[in-house]
Amino acid sequence: MSRRPKIAIVGASGYSGAEIVAILLRHPLVELNTLMTANQERQGARPQISDVLPQFLEVSDLEIEPLDFDELRKRDIAIVFLATPNETSHELVPQLLEHKLKVIDLSGSYRLREKGLYSRWYGFEHHFPALLDFAVYGLTEVNRQQIRAAELLANPGCYPTSILLPLIPLQRGGLLNSDADIICDSKSGVSGAGKSPSPNTHFSEVTESFKAYNVMRHRHTPEIWQELETANLIFTPHLLPINRGILSTIYVKTRKTTTDSMITDCLLQAYNREPFVRIHRNGTLPEIKFVAHTNFCDIGWKLDADRSNLVLISAIDNIGKGAAGQAVQNMNVMLGIEETLGLL
Repeated sequence: MSRRPKIAIVGASGYSGAEIVAILLRHPLVELNTLMTANQERQGARPQISDVLPQFLEVSDLEIEPLDFDELRKRDIAIVFLATPNETSHELVPQLLEHKLKVIDLSGSYRLREKGLYSRWYGFEHHFPALLDFAVYGLTEVNRQQIRAAELLANPGCYPTSILLPLIPLQRGGLLNSDADIICDSKSGVSGAGKSPSPNTHFSEVTESFKAYNVMRHRHTPEIWQELETANLIFTPHLLPINRGILSTIYVKTRKTTTDSMITDCLLQAYNREPFVRIHRNGTLPEIKFVAHTNFCDIGWKLDADRSNLVLISAIDNIGKGAAGQAVQNMNVMLGIEETLGLL
């Protein structure tokens, strides 16, 4: 590559945005040269990133500037990361595309292909249905070919990433009973709720407790249904009293002819050459501590062949593989450079 592609982030002060900043500052082949905010209340201010996030003190002196589409074009930005709320991304994506800028959106605003789902699951009307068909769903290991040519990439949600990666190969390989419901119990660290203060995520509310939330109404549910092409799935998220990480326990029925070796072969065939998916064998199972602060998705399982019961266990870092890490992985694919750069 003759020159380093220039990268911009809008919304760098949130958890996912800050993680992207940290990754890109150590990335050997791209240049993070622009941080902007879409927050109207901060349009006049230009703080340095280290003023807002002291972990970048003496690491980066980049300013957080007001959002300026023309300035992004002048700086020859190759890709813009949007680490912004759903409604904000919904409005910004069309404008960025009009300025001929490629976008990786970490919000849920362009993940669902059906316009009508947004009012029910996200609480706002979607006004750009043509872009829902145009967006590429960025589950890297599954959609890599489409990602290479993407101009608008919808980065997957954290829970769906942890659920889809174990299930898709087995589903496509015909090893699952398609008539049976799939049950997904997923547990996430508190950072999955985002940085905005909430009474439900205060330390005193979360510590020494464990609870289910948004039962039957979590916005990631239709995303999982969409990518599996089935609504025979019940998803329940839980809140863990830890900072980061997701552990998903997935209960499925297999076909009566499915064996443990068939599951092993199917998952290895799908992921043996994937740098960020690790298959647990020999009876070991994933844990959050094995994947925290990484871009790995670890997958393990136990099969009761007599009863056709399969329990899949997956673990990811919700800010890593569930958000910022996967977004950078997708950036690497879009730029045609080594997929692991900045992430290993």
